[in-house]
Amino acid sequence: MAEFTVYPAIDVREGNVVRLHKGDYAKETRYTDDPVAVAQSYARGGARWLHLVDLDAARAGGYTLWTQLEEMATSTGLQIQTGGGVRAGDDVQRLLDAGATRVVVGSMAVREPDTVLGWLERFGPDQLTVALDTRTDEEGVWVLPVSGWTSVADLDLPTMLARYAASGLQHVLCTDISRDGTFAGPNLNLYTFLTRSSPVLRFQASGGARDVADIRSCRKIGCAGIIVGKALLESRLTVTDAVEEESV
Repeated sequence: MAEFTVYPAIDVREGNVVRLHKGDYAKETRYTDDPVAVAQSYARGGARWLHLVDLDAARAGGYTLWTQLEEMATSTGLQIQTGGGVRAGDDVQRLLDAGATRVVVGSMAVREPDTVLGWLERFGPDQLTVALDTRTDEEGVWVLPVSGWTSVADLDLPTMLARYAASGLQHVLCTDISRDGTFAGPNLNLYTFLTRSSPVLRFQASGGARDVADIRSCRKIGCAGIIVGKALLESRLTVTDAVEEESV
């Protein structure tokens, strides 16, 4: 079976570790003002990777977590996947230089795919993750919200995936926004569709993860990884139990 990765997630807004409910910035739960300490606790629990999101930058542009990223990289030994507000190739380079292992590109990947494909050639397929956050519209189409989920792109999810699938891209993080922060469980129908329709891509499931059973389900249907956030922050799941599922 292909390698599977659990990514403990830390979302940061105004310096605080937070979780949004269904991507709504007005529905925020704050947990602590020390994201570095949270990262260190995840490392002690056995995590190999960390998913770090700058929510302020995701909406307004301009990554702000440089100090936290550098301290996490140097003090934890974690491989860090991070993004928020990445708008240029120089942003990608600076994040890699600051200690990121992989840079997450969201809004730009949807709005300017040609530009991001150029970054893919420049940096290589293992240093970029394309984030295609999605929800269904009134007609049941999987649309692609951008700019911190505050507006919607013209192209839908299947169309965008088809464009990237032949590009050499490896890593795709797909969040079902309707499940994010809800403890409703991952949308297994969505991830089954994704893994079957684009088997060359390594999908990271995101949104709704509650427990070990959810991690196992995503692995079983072919996901390459899963983002786990709120369940860890609220102690419904331990990092140790979560990462043990990587080698089951």
